[in-house]
Amino acid sequence: TGGHHHPMQEGEVFNTRYQVLHKLGCGAFATVWLCQDMRRKKQVAVKVLKSREGFAETAQDEVAFLRCVSCMKKKDLAGENIVCLLDDFRMIGENGFHILLCLVFEALGPSLRCLMENYTAQGLPLPFVKKSLQQVLAGLHFLHECCRIIHADIKPENILLWGCSKRLQRLLMDTLHCGQGAELRLKGAGGDLGNQLEESDLMSIEVKIADLGSACWTYKPFSKEIQTQPYRALEVLLGLDYGTPVDIWSTACLAFEMATGECLFDPQPGKYFSRDDDHVARIIELLGRIPPQIVFSWNKSTKFFSRPGALLRLSRLSPRSLPGILADRHGWTPRQAAAFAAFLLPALHYAPERRASAAQSLRHAWIAA
Repeated sequence: TGGHHHPMQEGEVFNTRYQVLHKLGCGAFATVWLCQDMRRKKQVAVKVLKSREGFAETAQDEVAFLRCVSCMKKKDLAGENIVCLLDDFRMIGENGFHILLCLVFEALGPSLRCLMENYTAQGLPLPFVKKSLQQVLAGLHFLHECCRIIHADIKPENILLWGCSKRLQRLLMDTLHCGQGAELRLKGAGGDLGNQLEESDLMSIEVKIADLGSACWTYKPFSKEIQTQPYRALEVLLGLDYGTPVDIWSTACLAFEMATGECLFDPQPGKYFSRDDDHVARIIELLGRIPPQIVFSWNKSTKFFSRPGALLRLSRLSPRSLPGILADRHGWTPRQAAAFAAFLLPALHYAPERRASAAQSLRHAWIAA
């Protein structure tokens, strides 16, 4: 049997405790339901993992990561920046022989992706970008150092918003309605979200890192294929060993996208080259040639390079500079652009061991200002 979703009805009760209010979302691996926890009288999100062969194991891993987070959180407050697992249970699928794993989380708002899609094309206000990144980096520092976990899929969809007041939480749930597809309708008459979320509201939104479904332990990376393409670190593209620095690369891509409304790298396949080829080329255009000692330490590099610095399938590269892009395409002042680039570049270092850590990124002047 292929992947099965459990058909749920509103009003139905999971595990004699969680009453289904409505469906929040549906992904490749799970369906998420907003439920009322009848015991604790509050709303929760229940993630029902799809049942399919070889899937139980991944689900077990996700539970292990989440339990590790809950356990370490007692010692370190930065754990607040990771979504919290409240409960997990199993139930029998509709055909009677699938065991479905269900994870219960605090009910958070929609994702950062929804907020970005509801905002103007020019990106989110910088004070909010800095504050959110501080929370993401603090969460990553906690995952990397306390839990020894690599998230391996940092992207706007996996950063969830949370309103610290009931009013703000309701506003987030009501206004930011992220469609299943890319198209997005704002509920309510406001049209543009900017009208409904005042700047002061925006600054009181907290963010949390969600979805440890792709995560792995630092001492036991599972898979060569990790991360969503635009946020994929160079070492992963080139089939290298990787560690926690992959999350920092993705966070730099996330930061650029939040601040400008545009992907830092948005690779596309062409007639004679693959999406990966284009991705490596775009990275070189922005960050300069990859040193031969890095390129040729890698097993997959011959897939991309004929000799040090020379790509096999893409010859004409047009170098661009990060401050240049910020100034020309996004209208930043040279000073603003230089300051932001100074924050991003150490997080995009080619050599993972020289890339800024979460803690170092948090101490950077740009984000602290």
